[in-house]
Amino acid sequence: MRKQILFILLAVTCQLGLNGQNLTVETCQEKAKANYPLVKQYGLIEQTAQYTISNANKGYLPQLALSVKATYQSDVTKIPSALGDAISSLTHKPFSFASLPQDQYQAVLEASQLIWDGGIISSQNKITKAGVEVEKQKLEVDLYTLKDRVNQLFFGILLLNEQFKQNEILKKDLQTNYERLSAYKQNGVAQQSDLDAIQVEQLNANQRTSDLNNTRTTYCLLLSALTGLSINDKTELQKPPVDLKVLDESTVRRPEVGLFDAQNKLYENQKDLFLSANLPKIGAFVQGGYGQPGLNMFAGGFSPFYIGGLRLSWNISGFYTQKDNLNKLDVSKKNVEIQKETFLFNNNLVTKQQQNEITKLQSTISNDDEIIRLRQNIKKATSVKLENGTATVSDLIRDVNAENQALQLKSLHEIQLLMNVYQLKNNINN
Repeated sequence: MRKQILFILLAVTCQLGLNGQNLTVETCQEKAKANYPLVKQYGLIEQTAQYTISNANKGYLPQLALSVKATYQSDVTKIPSALGDAISSLTHKPFSFASLPQDQYQAVLEASQLIWDGGIISSQNKITKAGVEVEKQKLEVDLYTLKDRVNQLFFGILLLNEQFKQNEILKKDLQTNYERLSAYKQNGVAQQSDLDAIQVEQLNANQRTSDLNNTRTTYCLLLSALTGLSINDKTELQKPPVDLKVLDESTVRRPEVGLFDAQNKLYENQKDLFLSANLPKIGAFVQGGYGQPGLNMFAGGFSPFYIGGLRLSWNISGFYTQKDNLNKLDVSKKNVEIQKETFLFNNNLVTKQQQNEITKLQSTISNDDEIIRLRQNIKKATSVKLENGTATVSDLIRDVNAENQALQLKSLHEIQLLMNVYQLKNNINN
């Protein structure tokens, strides 16, 4: 019972800790990668490679082969009867050679040990490891797209939070003006239509709050599904600082580059395998058998026997296709190099575009500050004019909305700047 209570308290504490903690975009990226089902393939790739290498290395173990045969021959080796007659005349005793049986039986067990295979097993193991690296890099490429999805949701929530804050400021400003106009109405300076105009804007602001909350809830649910974390509108998302050092980065560390390099390494190992396959193989063997006849054909009946020695085998016909196979690998390598060059070219174009966008947004944000300052001055002036009767409520509402729009545009541009910085980081894998 105590364990259950402790477990429940721990779970509640973890949940409260998540709601109160500052989540960074990097944490979300790591959690999304760990939570993605495709990441389970890492273990499967490693296991498959271990089995393949283990099977290949068994080629160094002694190999056993059992063969059993029974045959019937239409004819057998015979010694001419004249030779028996000659021996009889010399020994003055009858002599003849026994004829071999036409039905023959043999059971042979052979144990062979590889001494040198030309490097085939070693090349096969290298190919397996290179293949594993290719599969891992393909998986990294697939998982890398998660970063962009996480970034879009994370910064989308940050933008919605900023818009929510600006909308709350607008609502307070509208409420202040409503209360002021109510006082004017009591003094006969303002009309009911002026208050109605303010109320319309308040209703619009309230509707805006509802829309922002609904959209933010959707984004939080999607980010929760990606990361496996419980993220809601109470979760604090940490706004990262604007790190412009990425503008000076030029080295591309994308997993696609690693994939191209891994593919080329695989082709190099396949080339070594083709060369090794056309080298001679040396091994030792021992045969033990039992059959009729044995090694002594003239001894009648069944007898045991054994043979041991060295064996050299060389399949020279492999040289017929070696040149074409090596040329095909060279073509494949050139194709990969072209793909890599094309990827880096396109990546460089995207990088320059993102760098220009970051520079443009920096300039835009500087202008935003000045626009907000001027809009605030205009709103204050209109408010004074309204008190003096030289401006209408419509003029004030227009200037309040203009100031709010300027504030929202600055928030939008700041989040866009962060998004572009992280898109640039993602593009070069900084």
